[in-house]
Amino acid sequence: MTTAPPPARRRLPGDVDMWVMILGDLFFFGCYFVTYMVFRALSAEEFAAAQRHLNVGIGVANTVVLLTSSLFAALAVLAVREDAWRKARGLLLAAGACGALFTVIKVYEWYAKIGEGHTIEDEFFSFYYVLTGVHLVHVLLGLLVLGIGVRELRASGRRRPTIVEQSVLLWHMIDLLWVVIFALLYLMG
Repeated sequence: MTTAPPPARRRLPGDVDMWVMILGDLFFFGCYFVTYMVFRALSAEEFAAAQRHLNVGIGVANTVVLLTSSLFAALAVLAVREDAWRKARGLLLAAGACGALFTVIKVYEWYAKIGEGHTIEDEFFSFYYVLTGVHLVHVLLGLLVLGIGVRELRASGRRRPTIVEQSVLLWHMIDLLWVVIFALLYLMG
């Protein structure tokens, strides 16, 4: 009689410190989203009029770019778990390239909006610049952390899969935040 091997013990990816940071960021952004919704409800017509000046196509492009980066990042974690280090490194680099492209598109959009005269003097655009600006800072931080993950995969003697998992966790949170920001700023009618 053969006995089945014991089921693999499931664990939460990453470590507790990264989860605390992620949950803290989600709380911070959640408070800001609620604040935005309150101000929007108080000035619905003004917000809707200002929102029409955003280019939904640019927002969609940035969303597709970040979701693609999340796919690359998730595939990198799977590659790490299969000890396919080189493949994982390439996938993390691809995720980072998408993040860099997102940054370029966002800076272009800001440049265009400021050139059209949409500044923080308009209440909607003050929320727009703060929400997208704080998010962009997170994108830059995420690129740095993804870079740490790539560095970890290059060190053949001491590769730590948890470092890659943590960098990807942070990246997914950044992508999730963008999806909410996109819905609030570009799509909400």
